[in-house]
Amino acid sequence: MKKKRITLKDIAKEFHVSIATVSKALNDSYEISVGTKTKIQEYAKVHNYKSSNIVLQEDTRQNTKTIGVIIPNMLNHFFTKVFVGVEKIAAEKGYNVITCISNESFKKEAEAIELLKNSHLDGIILSIAEETEVKQDFRHFQNTIDQGIPIMMIDRVTDKIASDKVIVNDKEGAYNATNHFIQTGCKNIAIVSNIHRLSVGKLRLEGYKQALLEANLMIDDALILNVDEFNDIDTLLKILLDSKKVDAILCLEEDAAVSTLKLVKSKGYKVPEDISIIGFTNGVLPRYVTPSITTISQHSIYLGEIATRILIDRIELMDTKPTYTTKVIKTNLIERESTKRLLESF
Repeated sequence: MKKKRITLKDIAKEFHVSIATVSKALNDSYEISVGTKTKIQEYAKVHNYKSSNIVLQEDTRQNTKTIGVIIPNMLNHFFTKVFVGVEKIAAEKGYNVITCISNESFKKEAEAIELLKNSHLDGIILSIAEETEVKQDFRHFQNTIDQGIPIMMIDRVTDKIASDKVIVNDKEGAYNATNHFIQTGCKNIAIVSNIHRLSVGKLRLEGYKQALLEANLMIDDALILNVDEFNDIDTLLKILLDSKKVDAILCLEEDAAVSTLKLVKSKGYKVPEDISIIGFTNGVLPRYVTPSITTISQHSIYLGEIATRILIDRIELMDTKPTYTTKVIKTNLIERESTKRLLESF
């Protein structure tokens, strides 16, 4: 007599939980405790439980021609341009794109991962949410990779997860920007960071410090402004400009650069005669404010293109023992009106 196939309902009854809980446990969801997941997964294995959804996903994954993208903040010009690059290459290769926004939330990011995994897609491109970086909890990424879905990490990445990555040389970008200030005669260089909790923010701070040290300029912690929900940029800058001599400000994000320019001008300083300003991300706003802002271009469209090409190659290669690659995108400084010309001696 043929043995009756075990169902989700049978497993739920055994453990006195809902069918939804069983489904999440078998899909290794972060919402279910490790103990409960282990018990349910072991029971399912012993009783040869087979999910029709899992079988379908295994049978069709290479043919879905769909990739997922999880972006921390769609209002950020950098990520908007990255997506342009992703969409361009995906279309060329005949792939569809499903986009999710984490809004810098660990919970939303984990939920987006679950949604995409259940959408029968081939791979995921993502940049880590700020809250995830702070928590240093990357289990939802590893679970996805363990289930055979390749992940491409871009910009904000972690060494704790083995996957393909495309990053910007953030340290070099900040180093070159700071060095540009120094070469134009600036010596009291402040830095404004609203991304100091992120890996990219820390790398940019390292580049700034390295340039100062090489020029035998003192690193003054009072010139390092960390903007957050408790310390707004206007207040911090007013305190700084009222208490310290400043002749240059490096802003680690586009909005911060525009806000800094506005505040500096409101205090009566001339840009760049009194204070020079450089900002990260070559978006629209820095080009059209007055004076236009010198920026560090991260080549975000190109980054999106490269990341998508690598991911699709990974998907179509179907390598069971992959050798992962990390591609580093160089930055370049785009000079505009907010910085002085290089001194002739340089």
